[in-house]
Amino acid sequence: MASIQRLLIANRGEIAVRIAKTAKRLGIETVGIYAENDINALHTKIVDIALHLPGDAIQNTYLNGEKIIEEAIRTKSDAIHPGYGFLAENAGFAEAVQEAGLIWIGPTPEQIRNLGDKIIAKQTAVDAGVQTTQSHEVHPDENIPSIAMPVIVKAAAGGGGRGMRIIEKKNDLKQAIKDASREALSSFDDGRVFLEPFFKKGRHVEVQIFGDAFGNVIHLGERECSIQRRNQKIIEETPSPGISQETREQICQSAVSLGKHVQYLNAGTVEFLISENNDVIFLEVNTRIQVEHPITEAVTGLDLVELQILIAEGNPLPVTQQDIEFTGHAIEVRVVAENPSTNWLPSTGIVNAFKVDEQIRVDTGIQAGSTITPDYDSLVAKIITHKSTRQEAIRNLEGALKRTLINGIKTNLPMLIATLNNENYQNGLTQTSFLLDNPEVMDGFIQDQEEELILMLGSVFALEYSDAKIIENRGLPSGWRNLRTQGERQIWKSRDDLHHIEYVRNGDTAIVHVGLWPQPQEDGTLTVDQRDTHSVRLISRTQTQQIIEVDGRRQSIETEIHNDSVYARSRTGTATWERQPVFTYRDTEEMGDGPVSPLPGTVIAVHVKEGENVKEGDLLMVVEAMKMEHKILAVVNAKVATVYFQEGDRVNTGELLVSLEQDQ
Repeated sequence: MASIQRLLIANRGEIAVRIAKTAKRLGIETVGIYAENDINALHTKIVDIALHLPGDAIQNTYLNGEKIIEEAIRTKSDAIHPGYGFLAENAGFAEAVQEAGLIWIGPTPEQIRNLGDKIIAKQTAVDAGVQTTQSHEVHPDENIPSIAMPVIVKAAAGGGGRGMRIIEKKNDLKQAIKDASREALSSFDDGRVFLEPFFKKGRHVEVQIFGDAFGNVIHLGERECSIQRRNQKIIEETPSPGISQETREQICQSAVSLGKHVQYLNAGTVEFLISENNDVIFLEVNTRIQVEHPITEAVTGLDLVELQILIAEGNPLPVTQQDIEFTGHAIEVRVVAENPSTNWLPSTGIVNAFKVDEQIRVDTGIQAGSTITPDYDSLVAKIITHKSTRQEAIRNLEGALKRTLINGIKTNLPMLIATLNNENYQNGLTQTSFLLDNPEVMDGFIQDQEEELILMLGSVFALEYSDAKIIENRGLPSGWRNLRTQGERQIWKSRDDLHHIEYVRNGDTAIVHVGLWPQPQEDGTLTVDQRDTHSVRLISRTQTQQIIEVDGRRQSIETEIHNDSVYARSRTGTATWERQPVFTYRDTEEMGDGPVSPLPGTVIAVHVKEGENVKEGDLLMVVEAMKMEHKILAVVNAKVATVYFQEGDRVNTGELLVSLEQDQ
């Protein structure tokens, strides 16, 4: 049996950190890799040796298999762990690793190749006696077979929702096949796509399996992953709250049967769809460790990365199926740098603060000071809870999310809290259509109005004092020492809501008006003042904490200041407040004489030419950021005057993409 002394981790972010922690616990030295834009990334500080791969482009760094193997040999590494994404399901890379005399931590190259191909995998499932659906391989330039709608277009290779489209109308199918094939070719170097029936109300349930070189294959239970956006998971839990014990046993046994049929080695995930009629349908196999593996670790007490390493070293599985005990309920949420209320528009920038409850598991690859770029997945952190019951787990996780502070970027934290508060979620109604069925969660969690007011006013006066002398709690008289005698007007923003405030000193208290300022009429008179008025006292303040009293309600809050942003946290909630200019900027979408880029990214498709006439709603360009595509559409009927960017070009937020000439 082989013994791994030094391990190269061919990945970045939270999974690289996660692998390194287990390796260190096992006494294995770790080697990490990083691109130029990851020079200060957290995973580079966790590993024993960090190797710089020149450049920012993924092809030159995290997808440069030849260079990675070369560095593994140079650093005398014994093995390579690919994590997930990048080269994890690249059979050619796995073969090259083994040919170089290194240990590959994962399934065999043959299994990666065959099961990673969803078309071959479906046939393999049929051969193993596992129920699946009929599928049709299609090509962009060929006739589309007759098939009942709706359907889902899928890439034959890869995963992570790439190359996937849900189509309701047959007229949209041909373009969807072209787009999916192009995306699949770009992502996986394989443009093959296929069609299969789409079930709107199904459940996405997967089973974790492990196999060793001695023919043993076991399952570690199922995970429900139905709550998704853009076919990518954002909330996972185990056990599934919506399936019967009979169905649970059926899918787990089907997964093991498939694993034994191919003599599966190492970690793998068998994915199923559970229809409204409770039919079990095989979907695909992911030949790697999954993003959501922590919840399986929580309910089994096993370290899945450790199992991967032990099996790669040639050891038999240290546990049998009978040894596995499932305890309690675990939930994982994915915090992503995206804004759900704006159709999941990615958010980039510097993470000024990052604080999560220390009593809960957090898997992350960032820290305060990290930069979120458009070059990689938008995942910021995974927050995981494990309690005796599902109700306890929901409550514990909700509290942890309310106390989480991530600032400098927009995230889906409010949406996650709203989901945990949602009655349908709490009752286990977590089908794949959840976000469509419960659109109110997209706007985020609306906390108690009094609480929100206290957090806002605490933020206002934290910024007011940011350049002033710190007041310590030494029994000083109440009241602010540097408030202006004239009313101070400000506009503050939380999420997408604007709040107008005016405050003025009145003795030992501040009188604060919240609401739209009275507006002058045509005759010069002001409208009736309908603002809410509050009495506010600052009892004490330190650099990071203050005790504030609003209308007699006293509360302690923590504050962090970054430029004109304040991040406030109390025992019952958090809020991010940004001071706005008193004048307004035009929306970038309205600037110039054509559409502008809503985010920094890369142009991956141009659909128009100069001189071409376009209609409102026509697709002009596609910009990619954080592994997601964003369609740029014409908002008016016009002629294309100038196309400023071509495929492969980088664009920044607000840059004019296409100049349009409208008929006068």
